[in-house]
Amino acid sequence: MKQIKHHLTEPLLIGYAAGTLPEAFNLVVATHITMCDDCRAALAAYDAIGGEVMLDSEPVNVAEDALAATLAMIEAGAPVANTKPARAANSLFPGPLQDYVSGDIDSLKWRKVGGGVSQMVLNTSKDASVRLLRIPAGTAVPDHGHHGTELTLVLQGAFVDDDDRFAAGDVEVANEEMHHTPVAEEGMDCICLAATDAPLRFNGLVPRIAQRFIGI
Repeated sequence: MKQIKHHLTEPLLIGYAAGTLPEAFNLVVATHITMCDDCRAALAAYDAIGGEVMLDSEPVNVAEDALAATLAMIEAGAPVANTKPARAANSLFPGPLQDYVSGDIDSLKWRKVGGGVSQMVLNTSKDASVRLLRIPAGTAVPDHGHHGTELTLVLQGAFVDDDDRFAAGDVEVANEEMHHTPVAEEGMDCICLAATDAPLRFNGLVPRIAQRFIGI
């Protein structure tokens, strides 16, 4: 198991357990959980607490079609984290993420977004977006801030962000107060899974113009 130093926040784990996160955030959380023993154990605790709360709640009447509607939501919903890490042989992508991509890293349809960086937008609900990012070793992502929340999970390689370092399995939680310039470390391309619930706030003119076309 990887030595993970940067974990999910308590509100994210609670939101995932309660089913209140956007699908894009659910995907990042579920993927991280398959890689992280600590967050998987914390999630199990929140699930247990939620179960106890339900047992202590007063029963309520439900619609006759409630079961069918619930099953339909499960069928069309976001991935649920496995209790054990799971990935196909020789695959970079853990189990929940494999449900959203077809093939492995070199067979994906990457789209150039500038500066050598490529992305692949994944199909999720419209309340937030999620994409795979491929950042060449030694390359910096344009300086930017945030209009909302951004979750970035490293799948391969590492990036340095101001005074911190994020390697495979680490997740960075950025909010409107954060302004940064992530730089992929030398030696290996950095592959990340990034979810946002609002557009990024780029400083440079060129990134701001490109933003209209790449949708990040």
